[in-house]
This record gives sequence, structure tokens and C-alpha cells, in this order.
Amino acid sequence: MNDILRILDKEKNGVVRAKIAQMLGLEEAQVDKEIKDLEKNNVIVGYKTLINWDKTDCEVVTALIELRVTPQRGEGFDKIAERIYKYPQVTSLYLMSGAYDLAVTIQGRTMKEVALFVAQKLAPMDSIISTATHFVLKKYKEEGIVFEDDEKDTRQVITL
Repeated sequence: MNDILRILDKEKNGVVRAKIAQMLGLEEAQVDKEIKDLEKNNVIVGYKTLINWDKTDCEVVTALIELRVTPQRGEGFDKIAERIYKYPQVTSLYLMSGAYDLAVTIQGRTMKEVALFVAQKLAPMDSIISTATHFVLKKYKEEGIVFEDDEKDTRQVITL
């Protein structure tokens, strides 16, 4: 399944590049070069296929973890963040303002797998003061995409 998704993602980008060239009246090679330059300069940092895992037979559990952290002298939060984002289970990591310092999103096959990751990998880190794990029960919208948009007829029947 992963190979299919990678191919779809690459094909989608090729189609998008052709459409951009057409829309701007440019040669596709010129658009391709400009996009490659943007990628090289980390303006475009990646491409992603957004999957509604609920519609597949794959079991995927997503959790949001709040971390309170003691920043390291001279490094701030960056060194801790680097240690955390290197784990393949981590899908996103943000420095936050407010009641906690870092927000981590991870994925695993089961709730137990996610819980063990937090207990064995995150919580024992020297700089971690506390963790709070929140399991995602249902995704309604992600990356600006609505997952289930069933237009329901909310009109009421009126009888005379």
C-alpha cells in the first residue's frame, strides 16, 4: 500500500506542475526548475498524501502528547526537539506557548503501542518534566481537508 501511495503522490505532483505551467503560460521545464529551486532552498519542504485510515483495513492510532520540558542551557528547546523528532513514530512536533512547551503528534498501530512509546521513549528523557497523552478518536478535518462531508438534509417536515 505504501508504494501505491508514493506513486500517487509523485504522479499528483507531476500533474500539478503541468497545470501550473498551463495556468501561467510557462514551459513545464521552467516550472519544474523553479519548483526544484524552491525545494533545494527548503521553501517547499515536502509533499504529503493525506489518508483517511478509517476507510482502510490498516489499524492506525494517533495521539497528541503535551510535554512540559526544562530547556537546556545554550540550546533552548531545539536539542530536545531534535531528539524527539528523530523517532519514526513522531509525525509532527511544535514548540508551543501556554501550559506546555512541546506538542507531539505520534502514530502507532495500537493504543498500547503509543502508550509504551510515551512511557519508554519520551517520559524518561532528562529534560521532560511531564507528559499528557490525548488519543484521537475521530478525525473530522486535517490539513484543511474535511474527511467526512455528508451533506445531511436538516430541513424539517411540515404537515398541515
